Amino acid sequence: MENVQIKENERIDDLQIKDYRIIQKTDGFCFGIDAVLLSDYARVKKKSKGIDLCSGTGIIPILMEGKYPLAYVEGLEYQEEFAKMAERSVKMNGQEEKVHIVQGDVRNIKTDYERESFDWVTCNPPYMTGEHGLTNPDYAKAIARHEITCSLEDVVKAAKWLLKTGGHFYMVHRPFRLAEIIYTLKQHKLEPKRMRFVHPYVDKEPNMVLIDAAKGGKQRITVEPPLIVYNKDGSYTDEIYQIYGEMKN
Repeated sequence: MENVQIKENERIDDLQIKDYRIIQKTDGFCFGIDAVLLSDYARVKKKSKGIDLCSGTGIIPILMEGKYPLAYVEGLEYQEEFAKMAERSVKMNGQEEKVHIVQGDVRNIKTDYERESFDWVTCNPPYMTGEHGLTNPDYAKAIARHEITCSLEDVVKAAKWLLKTGGHFYMVHRPFRLAEIIYTLKQHKLEPKRMRFVHPYVDKEPNMVLIDAAKGGKQRITVEPPLIVYNKDGSYTDEIYQIYGEMKN
């Protein structure tokens, strides 16, 4: 592990995978369980090349490199401050050979990247439009949660451009936008192949949905068994412990 500068209002969190750590803000946006579940849901092949859109602190590229024997993963993040923080995390973990962080705009994908240059794409995008809830007064948090700098369609268009034919797009989102999500994916030739709802408790409605879409895939989707996060007593379910446990190996 390489020593890097930690700034004021930052902390280092242990990811419990290969002794990897991540730098996060003490008073800003931090990654959540949705990023962990997305990195587990993705099925990526050995020596494959991928990119994570709306990468934030770089959590998904860092976890993907730690979990899978991939060739290369890139993280694209709009906010320069977060991109530089993610770069420091990658350097701290000694991942520079396989993980690269780029500060850029999803809306400029066609200018900045060659077409069909990746085997897979992941994204934990902003969930809310301007019509959904109050926008956080903290601009960095607002960008992470609301579609201020990119929309769902911007993300899907970018994924289509970046993916090779037959490549997969893995996304976590909110179920209340599912009709829009499926419509947008199909409109851009990304066919939903797998879908899994995530429920906070067994008797509560889902608050997340994991989706796997294939570029140019045939029409057939598998709705997988629901993933329950908490037992009634508030402890994690066995499957959630297993997902986190795999990060310790």
